[in-house]
Amino acid sequence: MRYELVVAGLCVSLVVSCGYHFVGSTNTIPDHIQSISVKTFQNATTEYKIEQHITRWFVRELISRTRYQLVDDDKNADAVLNGTVLNFLVFPAVFDPSSGRATSVSTITQIHITLRDRRTGEVIYENPLFEYRERYEVSTSSEAYLEEREAALVRTSRGMARDLVSAVLSRF
Repeated sequence: MRYELVVAGLCVSLVVSCGYHFVGSTNTIPDHIQSISVKTFQNATTEYKIEQHITRWFVRELISRTRYQLVDDDKNADAVLNGTVLNFLVFPAVFDPSSGRATSVSTITQIHITLRDRRTGEVIYENPLFEYRERYEVSTSSEAYLEEREAALVRTSRGMARDLVSAVLSRF
């Protein structure tokens, strides 16, 4: 038992000393960036209010996980973040054999996102096709469909925001 602990400790120290880190646990944004202006994402889809959900959750995640001051006016920001929701695809994943209705739905959300240094115009982070996948269960009742769709948008937006903030911070 003691041998395993020693080996585990050596492995951990080796990984840490080699510069490896967990994705999302590091910040590679330049030190001079202290404030960020996050513009409401654009919506290039037909999904109602998806850009508002994603922007709101992205801002919440950025506030809770970083030291950056969020400002409304681009002129007062060190960096400006812009995003466009390119696609929000929904398709059935599992069907109820007795009714033939979907009981599980998968979503794919794709975003183009750019973080730019306002003073120099240099792109700090850009991903032209950031993708997030989510799967959720749905009721076979048609009355519950709209309520579930809104809840799915919130869950998808929250999960995507978490992954998106990690990607921006680590430039991954």
